[in-house]
Amino acid sequence: MQRFRSLLRNTADGVAAAMLATLFSVFIVQIAARYIFNLPVGWTQEVSATLWLWLVLWGAAFCLRDEDHVKFDLLYQAAPTRWQRIFAMLAAVSIIIAVAGALPAAWDYVDFYKIKRSAVLQVRMKWVFIIYILFSVGLVARYVIGLIAILRDPGAPPSRPLPIPQEPR
Repeated sequence: MQRFRSLLRNTADGVAAAMLATLFSVFIVQIAARYIFNLPVGWTQEVSATLWLWLVLWGAAFCLRDEDHVKFDLLYQAAPTRWQRIFAMLAAVSIIIAVAGALPAAWDYVDFYKIKRSAVLQVRMKWVFIIYILFSVGLVARYVIGLIAILRDPGAPPSRPLPIPQEPR
């Protein structure tokens, strides 16, 4: 199981790295076309904006560890261990319900964009915004796994608000 988890993490990191490299390359092409060759090209702006959206949501859902996310956990850290577990369970359940409950409406919104195309490349906007669905599913999966980890070992003190077992970086 550890090998499979490591394979998934490395694949997600590889996808994010490829998106970042592509974003950087497109950005350089945009600068060169505009300022060196005095020939602005529109497709670079569309690709850059789409890659940025994908990179941020992909990274947040699949690449960042729980402790990498910004949190306001002063009350959590000050609470006794028993209350930390309760806070962690309440947070996980709330996020699961909210994000999973919003998925049908999010899908309707993304699916609605199948009729609209981007201005320059004529890509269906559905494929630009489909990353939000992947983000939502990844977020729900992450918190379901965390909730199971909390419930599976009720005696262990939680080391962070969402104890998802991951290998160190």
